[in-house]
Amino acid sequence: MGNRIRPLSAALALAISSGAFGQEPAAATPVLEDIVVSATRNRSLPAVDVLGSGEIESARAATQDAASLLREVPGVSLYTAGGLSSLPAIHGLADDRLRISVDGMDFIASCPNHMNPPLSYIDPSSIAKIKVYAGITPVSVGGDSIGGSIVVDTAEPKFAAPGQGLLTQGEVGTSYRSNNNAVAAHLSATAATENFSVSYSGAGSQADNYTAARNFKTTTATGRFGHTLPLDEVGSTAYESWTHLLGLAYRNDNHLFEAKVGYQDVPKQLYPNQRMDMLGNEQTRVNLRYLGRYDWGFLEARVFHEEVDHFMDFGADKKYWYYQGNPGYNGAPCNLADPKCAAGMPMYTASRTTGANVKAEIDLGKDDLLRVGALYQHYTLDDWWPASGAGMAPYTFQNINDGERDRLGVFGEWEKRLGTQWLTQVGVRYEIVGTDAGMVHGYNLATAPTVGTGGAMNQTRDAVNFNTADRSRTDHNWDLSALARYTVDETRDIEFGIARKVRSPNLYERYSWSTANMMALMSNFVGDGNGYIGNLDLKPETAYTASATFDWHAADRRWEARATPFITYVDDYIDAVRWDAATNTASADTAPGKYTVLKYANQSARLYGLDLSGRMPLGRTSFGEFGFKGLLNYTRGENRDTGGNLYNIMPLNAKLVLTHQSGGWNNAVEFVSVLGKHDVSDVRNEVETSGYNLTHLRASYAWQKVRVDFGVENLFDKYYQLPLGGAYTGQGTTMSITGTPWGVVVPGMGRSFYAGLNLKF
Repeated sequence: MGNRIRPLSAALALAISSGAFGQEPAAATPVLEDIVVSATRNRSLPAVDVLGSGEIESARAATQDAASLLREVPGVSLYTAGGLSSLPAIHGLADDRLRISVDGMDFIASCPNHMNPPLSYIDPSSIAKIKVYAGITPVSVGGDSIGGSIVVDTAEPKFAAPGQGLLTQGEVGTSYRSNNNAVAAHLSATAATENFSVSYSGAGSQADNYTAARNFKTTTATGRFGHTLPLDEVGSTAYESWTHLLGLAYRNDNHLFEAKVGYQDVPKQLYPNQRMDMLGNEQTRVNLRYLGRYDWGFLEARVFHEEVDHFMDFGADKKYWYYQGNPGYNGAPCNLADPKCAAGMPMYTASRTTGANVKAEIDLGKDDLLRVGALYQHYTLDDWWPASGAGMAPYTFQNINDGERDRLGVFGEWEKRLGTQWLTQVGVRYEIVGTDAGMVHGYNLATAPTVGTGGAMNQTRDAVNFNTADRSRTDHNWDLSALARYTVDETRDIEFGIARKVRSPNLYERYSWSTANMMALMSNFVGDGNGYIGNLDLKPETAYTASATFDWHAADRRWEARATPFITYVDDYIDAVRWDAATNTASADTAPGKYTVLKYANQSARLYGLDLSGRMPLGRTSFGEFGFKGLLNYTRGENRDTGGNLYNIMPLNAKLVLTHQSGGWNNAVEFVSVLGKHDVSDVRNEVETSGYNLTHLRASYAWQKVRVDFGVENLFDKYYQLPLGGAYTGQGTTMSITGTPWGVVVPGMGRSFYAGLNLKF
């Protein structure tokens, strides 16, 4: 890993010493705000959930995980992962099944455990706006996905007003959370003239393991010599992260040129539901953008490049020293010259992404709007595991060698108003997705596909089968969407639509080739403790979705209520079947109560459910204004081939929030209720979870330039299991399929106090 850039502490001190409480600068005039406001039409479809700076600012004191900001969005749930890397799910579809972009870039998780998903690369303090398309996703914001879309934007560049001179402004903040001693700090600063703008934002955070509300496991052993964990401590939940973003912008009349350069270093992010931990992840990205306004509409073009260097091994809470033939080995260092001794399991991943996209919005007339665009993305991936002991030597295991995934797509979308009450939108998108990978070998096999020194763990057989197969695949994917909104009157709208969306398999789903337990266990996106094998014959997933939103509201939107039923059928859904490594065929093993090895396989699925959300004022008194917000989500997921349940579907859940506002005070009491998860995936031996109820208290006070946030999460210190938390593999002998006990679910965090301070200058 390269040198770590950590100027944050010095920058924070400089910002404070420079007078954060000094004279407030004149208001900036962000030119892009003018362009975006002009381009955003009330007639546009669909209605989306937008988290603006207010919602984000009020939530970030309690979290460093950008994905967790989406908890307030109907239909969204979160897969538990590392402390900075939750995976959002929309209506039961998660991870690569969603299209997630950050400043117009489609990041790809470059890890066999998806420890570096797109939202992990952005700190909450840098986010200006999030748009969530949870229903029917238009083709203009979809592509290579079958679920919804999440669009994250950092702040638009700011420029000085005419005659203002040099504009300087910034923000500095810090936060603390008690349960896991989480500390975070961030800094942003801008200097701009009328035409040039330079900005910087940086953030750093670190945390220890968190604790549950009570003991949840039966052992304190970690497999590390002399290292134990209390029975209530959730092992492998600590993290450390440093993120930086530099922006340069130039504007000339109706044209904007912008460059953003980002760098992130994560020296540590441990995982309670994975057998490995992330012990190094560096991302560097360059994002160039042009935005122009013309008589006919708008044009946006973007070119970007990203590089990721990723490293995994066993963190501090997992067994590191292994001695073959002695599963009860005490974890003390052994002699690496001994062929039975192994030190960890180092795993490296390197990826490079180069892409470009262009979008235009063309006014065809008073009631017609056309959107067109094109996308290109070239992605390369290498995934290799050096031998960690003489028993594995002399070669490096190649999990994916010279992997490639290329996308080339175009779309067109037509929006038309029909009279005063109807608004319609139809779109079509076509993408070619090509994947390929080079020849591989195991720890025991060198170069030629049929030459080896043995067949331990079926490495020779599996490598030969993979190398002699045709590995190149080309998918031709068509997306279609049709939406309509009928405005009954000023208080009632009905929006409905249908869509066909297609996603091609990722490189790990197609090209992870080893059937051995140890290798398969190291490849797992969903945190269920099982091992996964790729499948060269996977077809793209094709989803057919129908959805409607019934919207009742006051004419001024002071109160509103929405109901969104949905149903999705997925052909060639990528699920899994149990696999027998000895025969290299599907296994008849159906024994519950253990971890197993599975192979990705196309089947079919059905998902359906209902989202309810609303808000209303309760009254105004001498103590301030009181209000109410609420949401309820229900999703059901079924495998149509087997009749079983899909994995990791959030059970029925609801949130009720009582709000209070008086002057600079904004306060809330949140009540969260989740039913037990009993519709579980049998093929994965998914563990059921119990229902629970939680209470959170939140408060903030804002002056002109200073904001203070504080609160308590899980006020009554309730013990609960995370329904999407996966299997607890946060400590112990995780390299072995039987080395950690089955049936323990990752628990939620016990009571935690938090506080945050934010200063503008």
